[in-house]
Amino acid sequence: MSPIALAAPIALAAPIAGPLSRPLRRVVRDARAWPVTAQLRARRNAMVALTECTARRAEREEVEAFLTDLARGRGDRAVSLHA
Repeated sequence: MSPIALAAPIALAAPIAGPLSRPLRRVVRDARAWPVTAQLRARRNAMVALTECTARRAEREEVEAFLTDLARGRGDRAVSLHA
């Protein structure tokens, strides 16, 4: 076989290999980036949860202070929401 006959199929296959390998490269790239992405998402979720917990705690303490003041005004014993 002549070198030109061998080169022709390779030349035709080369443009096809590029588009077919793009999804594979994307999968490999996403697989390599997954631990970083997952860590960032977990950290963001933890920060959102902490903010929500802090807000609920502040609200609970405010309600507890209100109920304690109300109970003192009526002569009742102190109220605790932590029971």
